[in-house]
Amino acid sequence: MAVSAFGLVLAVLASLIISANALVAVALLRLIHKSRCNGHYFVLNLAISDATVGFTVVGLVIDELSQPFYPSQTFCVLRMAFVTFSSSASVLSLTLVACDRHLAIKKPFHYSQLMTGLRVGVRLVGLWLLSALIGFLPVVAPSFQHVSAKDKCSFFGVFQPGYIFIVFCIGFLPALFLFIYLYCDMLKIAASHVQHIRGVEHAGLAGRYPLTRAVSDMKAMRTVAVLTGCFTLSWLPFFIASIVQTVCPECFPYKVIENYLWLLGLCNSLLNPLLYSYWQKDVRLQFVQLAASVKRRVLLHLGDGPGSHSRGTKPLPTVSRLQLQDSHGKESCPPPPSQP
Repeated sequence: MAVSAFGLVLAVLASLIISANALVAVALLRLIHKSRCNGHYFVLNLAISDATVGFTVVGLVIDELSQPFYPSQTFCVLRMAFVTFSSSASVLSLTLVACDRHLAIKKPFHYSQLMTGLRVGVRLVGLWLLSALIGFLPVVAPSFQHVSAKDKCSFFGVFQPGYIFIVFCIGFLPALFLFIYLYCDMLKIAASHVQHIRGVEHAGLAGRYPLTRAVSDMKAMRTVAVLTGCFTLSWLPFFIASIVQTVCPECFPYKVIENYLWLLGLCNSLLNPLLYSYWQKDVRLQFVQLAASVKRRVLLHLGDGPGSHSRGTKPLPTVSRLQLQDSHGKESCPPPPSQP
């Protein structure tokens, strides 16, 4: 891939990542304000971390489009450390979202008591501290830096192969195993719930809450399954090729890893907001309300007078608060079902 073409692809990808995550963040802020559900802060943090990935990529775009460019070693280390830091925050945010969905179906009676604002804040602070440790480790430990004569900043140009193993062992591999464990445990919980619901239906005591519980379980499992699949498909090829390249530098060209597989990993930061805006009904409802509000303001601004609304302008459709509460109750912070 030519330098100019690679820079153009990076520019388009960074713009899409920033804009998509910014829209999701606005929708989540509106949802948090209305629903008061602390679990939404994890999804909001995911959108913020993914947007940070886009902003760090902007710096690489400037480098690509400014060739010839001869940055200093310290500049390149800091630039790539910020990229690794934001990517680590995105991966760890995915794990927090998955853990939150797992807790919501494993302990529905105590979810609101367990997921307090203080506990959410502690988890988020710990996430960013761990991300900073992973990303800026080469800055505080110069032994992980690699002196290179390349004319641009690149991951393999500034970091030693040993740092690849650390990122793989601390960041990617535990997150992948955690995703797999949570999904398997959610399958077991959902199976037990289905068995209980069948027993209740057989006794002729089926009601609204058992069905709601099963629907909520399936939606939570779907969310974790989609996140796990996209995360694995996006980042696994990059890490496998990186490990192979560090063990056998001649076996796999690093340019393929940096110009193609790394871009595939970055696409995960674009897929996350698209998945949530499509799969989560409460987020979609916020987009509908936001679009309706913007359209209403545009029509008011373009109106030719105070009487323009009385000449047949139809009111814009809005989403009722009851609909939002129903979606919120089914997907995000489900109310505890009645005791059997």
